[in-house]
Amino acid sequence: MSITHQADPVKRARLRWRGRRGLLENDLLLTRFLDQHEETLTDEEVEAFSILLELPDNELLNLLLARNEPEGEADVPHVHALLTRLRAI
Repeated sequence: MSITHQADPVKRARLRWRGRRGLLENDLLLTRFLDQHEETLTDEEVEAFSILLELPDNELLNLLLARNEPEGEADVPHVHALLTRLRAI
C-alpha cells in the first residue's frame, strides 16, 4: 500500500515547495490556498495541483484568474474542481 499525500509530511513539504513560483501573483495565490487547505487536500486534488504546477507561470495565472479554462492534459474534471476552489480564495 502506498502512502497517501496527507500521511507523508515529506510529500506535503514537496508540494508546498513546488507551489512556489517565479511570478509573485501565482506564488501568493498558491501559498494562500495551501495555507488554508493543505491538510485537507485529497490525493486526487494533490494530483490536480501537480498538473497545474507543470504549466508555465503566465498560463497558470490566466487559469487562476479565470481568464482561460484548462486545455489538453489539464482539461480533466479534478483539475476543473480544484480550479474552482483555487479561484474562490
